[in-house]
Amino acid sequence: MIDIEKESEILEAGAAIIVPQDGLREKLTVAKTEDRPMVVKLGFDPTAPDLHLGHAVVMKKLKEFQDLGHKIEVIIGNFTAEIGDPTGKNKMRPPLSEEQVAINSKTYLDQLSKILDVNRIGINYNAEWFNVMSVREMIRLMAQHTLARIMEREDFSTRFKEGQPIAMHELVYPLLQGYDSLMINADVEIGGTDQLFNCMVGRYIQEVRGKVAQAVVCMPLLVGIDGKDKMSKSKGNYIGLAENPHDVYGKIMSIPDALIPDYIKLATDLNEKAKKGLLESMEKGENPMIVKKTLAHNVVRQFNGREAADEAELFFRKQVQERELDAKEFIEVSLSALGLHPDNLGLVDLCVAIEKDKSKSDIKRLILGGGISVEDLKISDIKYRFDAIKDGTRLKIGKRGYYLIKM
Repeated sequence: MIDIEKESEILEAGAAIIVPQDGLREKLTVAKTEDRPMVVKLGFDPTAPDLHLGHAVVMKKLKEFQDLGHKIEVIIGNFTAEIGDPTGKNKMRPPLSEEQVAINSKTYLDQLSKILDVNRIGINYNAEWFNVMSVREMIRLMAQHTLARIMEREDFSTRFKEGQPIAMHELVYPLLQGYDSLMINADVEIGGTDQLFNCMVGRYIQEVRGKVAQAVVCMPLLVGIDGKDKMSKSKGNYIGLAENPHDVYGKIMSIPDALIPDYIKLATDLNEKAKKGLLESMEKGENPMIVKKTLAHNVVRQFNGREAADEAELFFRKQVQERELDAKEFIEVSLSALGLHPDNLGLVDLCVAIEKDKSKSDIKRLILGGGISVEDLKISDIKYRFDAIKDGTRLKIGKRGYYLIKM
């Protein structure tokens, strides 16, 4: 049986911030004394249906907790998503409908299964307690924090200084996330460094309600493929966990060379010796392209398997490096399997059905940008429809999506 020192060493590895400094070790000691697993909290507001490689940094740390026998409790913020979450934004995020929240929540859970054993995690929807919270209880919750503390949040203070509006419900949001920790008796809350403020509110809420405060573990943020900002779907610099393996491989190959060390440390599942070897090879002048290939293959393999990684590697070499793409490289897609009829079929609908990780808005932007071709002819009309699409029609979506339409 692993001892506390070794276990805390494993769980602390790679974390950017731990509060308090010895918090994990103390929580482990208490849990083992009480002969129970720690309760580890991860919160998601289902504001977008896709998880990306930046989220995977946190989820892989959760997997370490799970593998060591601890209880993962996921909070799906279906209540908070419906009122609008300001997290990490310099403007108010629009609220979502109940239907949108339900769809996004299911997609989240499906993608969590790529890393975690979802059969061994607890799923909690915070509408369960907030839908029945009285006005009296809400005011009591608000009374346990000050406006000055809330305004310490960087996005709030920035917007206030710039004269941008801040709605009252946004100020309450950190309190609601903190209350989630109280409701599940969290021992540990985990998130990215951008979640530190909200996680610390959770500690405070637990303390003022007479509970033992949770420890907070914040993982580093993965910079997006643009090399500038943290990975985010809203910024378009993300690598989605559910994306086509060819796209994932190609996006990894496109990252600036300066990001390679961080991607090796945060995005791969290589052991420490292998990571160190790759980093040392770069320091000795190894061609960054070769290192990126190892990195890209590893990332695709993690979420789609070795066969998909091998195929993505071959596809990239044929398409980008050798500048050739044989007909056999096209992915065959069946209209009947997609539930589509060949007559009067809209191009946008066809593309969305094939590449499910892309929205209609994403496809329309690609069309307007000249990124979609039919039989090698670029289509610029977002309303384009096939009179009767033919068997064997070649379709190109984006830089790496090559498809052969079959009846």
